Amino acid sequence: MSGTNPAPGGFGPPSQPPQQPGGPGYGYPQSGPSYGYPGGPAPQGMPPAPYPPSPGYAMPVQPSNGMGTTGLVLGIIGVVCSLTFFLWFFGVVLGILAIIFGAIGRGKATRGEATNKGAATAGLVCGIVATVILPLLGIALFASVMGGIGAAS
Repeated sequence: MSGTNPAPGGFGPPSQPPQQPGGPGYGYPQSGPSYGYPGGPAPQGMPPAPYPPSPGYAMPVQPSNGMGTTGLVLGIIGVVCSLTFFLWFFGVVLGILAIIFGAIGRGKATRGEATNKGAATAGLVCGIVATVILPLLGIALFASVMGGIGAAS
């Protein structure tokens, strides 16, 4: 029992804590700044805590072009569906969605949040064509065909 002073009766913890195995890079340094760690200094080999960002040096905001692009894609698909006889209903629905997304995309481009004002405008125009003009032309064509059939009888 050399080097330890046990509690009365020979049992209990020694007066000195046991030494942890160590070497370079293990454990905590005994002096130096704490690097933001509440229990003491940072472990060796760990980078210091990052500095808070300085005002005026923020990262640039990426443009959000999703609304204008979505309006353009929906408008093109809506025009194609409106040209077909069996899918005209889907063309009208997609045209309405293209109008909504195109208008939102143009608003974002006007405010400077997006960079695709042309695509948003094209989506808005395609949505109007798919929703209003092509169905009206289809109804007029259908009426003229039906009127021609009735007059021939």
